[in-house]
Amino acid sequence: MNSITTRRAGLSIAVVAALTGLAACGSDGSSDTADKRKDKGGINMSPIAALRTVEKSTDKADTAKIDGSTTMGSLSSMDMKGVMGWSDGITGNVTVTFTGGTQAQQMKQLGQPQLDYRYLKNGFYANMGDRFAAEAGGGKHWLEYDYDTLAEMSGAAGEAFQDQMQNTTPNQSVKMLLASGDVKRVGQENIRGTKATHYSGKVDMADFTAKSSDLDAEQKSELKKQFDQLGMDTEKIDIWVNGDDLLVKKVEKAETKNGPFSQTAYYSDYGTPLSVEKPPASDTMSFKDLLKQQQPAA
Repeated sequence: MNSITTRRAGLSIAVVAALTGLAACGSDGSSDTADKRKDKGGINMSPIAALRTVEKSTDKADTAKIDGSTTMGSLSSMDMKGVMGWSDGITGNVTVTFTGGTQAQQMKQLGQPQLDYRYLKNGFYANMGDRFAAEAGGGKHWLEYDYDTLAEMSGAAGEAFQDQMQNTTPNQSVKMLLASGDVKRVGQENIRGTKATHYSGKVDMADFTAKSSDLDAEQKSELKKQFDQLGMDTEKIDIWVNGDDLLVKKVEKAETKNGPFSQTAYYSDYGTPLSVEKPPASDTMSFKDLLKQQQPAA
């Protein structure tokens, strides 16, 4: 297993973790005046007001099962399934299966077409498998990604990533629509046997990320440059909400320089039990140490 393959795979795993974890203040002067729904008491409710109720309901739910898929141009396509929690930062157990793209080829070279992730408050872990342990991990199977370390390595993007990973809930997409002020009610649809209300809108990604992260002016400027380099400026978001004001489905789509980005996630069994165990230290290597180990000799 060569150092370039290991390094690229390690960086890709961090990207995957971010996409999996995201598997989520608007102006009342938006397009909500033409589209109304009635709440359970019969009072007309605008899309903005309805989504504020969804935001509160989902935040209080604490946990949910997640089942979805993500595609990012020619870079990656993958399926994900597991349980996520958000009562005190993001926690969860999620299995990701790589189904296509250059990322799938990298993981195939590592002998790991499927990865188990464990999310804890201050970082996440990826089980890299037996081949990695034997050839690059010094006998250790788990890679540890500490949010503080990733933030140091990635500048403004790292700071934003850290904030998002520690504060995101499944209704991140709801918050994004609220922040954009561009949201409309599409109608009633059936999602996996559940009647749900469909909402849709577009979000300026750099603007939202900067607003929702504790970044200074210089960091916001750097973040904007990084989004420009990705070619990702706006994102179309569609969400579906059930009668209990809980998110049951979300679809996010955007164009990037690597090709179209698309993520679909289904949420169910809110409040399901969740227990996440930190991998044993004796079987864990930090991502930072891996990079040091893989650096070519001077």
